Amino acid sequence: MPNYLGVDYGTKRIGLAWADDLGIALPIGAFPGVDDPSYLEKFREVFEQKKINEIIVGYPIHMDGTVGLRAKEVDVFIKMLEEEFKIPVYRVDERLTSLAAEQAMGKQSAKKKKQNLGKIDASAAGLILRDFIENRNVIPAPVIIE
Repeated sequence: MPNYLGVDYGTKRIGLAWADDLGIALPIGAFPGVDDPSYLEKFREVFEQKKINEIIVGYPIHMDGTVGLRAKEVDVFIKMLEEEFKIPVYRVDERLTSLAAEQAMGKQSAKKKKQNLGKIDASAAGLILRDFIENRNVIPAPVIIE
């Protein structure tokens, strides 16, 4: 029985969502991003608690379909996840997921929006995971020449 973890990658925050074999993507929160040395420990806690066996990461493709510097950062992050957890990690086009998550939360004051940044990241992770579950439109891993 699959347990999926949806990930909205970020340097300041990482948003997470979870789904099991029922296929309902539920935002589960956010924690400090990759700029914070504790992120991997927090990631491991969620991984073990939810018994994750597939990870789905939002992949930042430009609106014109090209891959930029941010996507290359995500590739490094994905490689680390694959090595650390030894399970499949899939890339899903995340264009506009953060914007859609913000719009879903409605109009808020700047102060309220700042307080809800983690909720926005978790909601974006939920949209990424839902897209994977419903469509299985994964982006193939890039060929990295070293």
